[in-house]
Amino acid sequence: MKKLTILTGAGISAESGIKTFRDGDGLWENHSITDVASPEGWRKDRALVLEFYNQRRRQLHEVEPNDAHRLLAELEKHFEVQIITQNIDDLHERAGSTNIIHLHGELFKSCSCNNKSLIYEQKDDINIGDKAEDGAQLRPFIVWFGEDVPLMNEASKKAKEADIFLVIGTSLQVYPAAGLIHDIKDDCLLIVINPNETGFGYGQRAVIMKETATQGMKLLFDKLVNLA
Repeated sequence: MKKLTILTGAGISAESGIKTFRDGDGLWENHSITDVASPEGWRKDRALVLEFYNQRRRQLHEVEPNDAHRLLAELEKHFEVQIITQNIDDLHERAGSTNIIHLHGELFKSCSCNNKSLIYEQKDDINIGDKAEDGAQLRPFIVWFGEDVPLMNEASKKAKEADIFLVIGTSLQVYPAAGLIHDIKDDCLLIVINPNETGFGYGQRAVIMKETATQGMKLLFDKLVNLA
């Protein structure tokens, strides 16, 4: 089976109704992203950070996977599929995809703020005073700006192995995830689905589809299957 590696970003989840950090003015209730998605923000105001992710988590209970998520899951019948996602939601899992690397963490998990290896399922709010087994405050299991991305090496390995590399719903502006594009083989087929300019120079090698995630996948699905 050919190896299909897929890098997904906020654009695919946005079509399910999940807002992105880059919406509008980049602020959340007049707070900058560094206030709610950085170690500095956590040290400054834990309650604010917890409420930000509590709201995101509540919203995640209310949304469903879209056609793009479902079509990516269907591709497992034809390829050895590896999804690498920058998204912290579980919509790929709910759509039926089975091999997923969450580069930036998972909203439905929490961890000790002193030991990220102490990880817990977290479907409800995290409150001040909720403790991990080491006695430390629970925090969202999220890779914040300025933190290491622990699954990056695994993602890079999967990118290097790919026969086809599909980029969908990401502008390739967030590193190190955007750097995966440099890891693919010279003979790997590169396909990009994004309605906006990515700000990345692909040269002549990429097939660019300026479509939304769902529309792009509907147009691409049969063509991909024919390549299997």
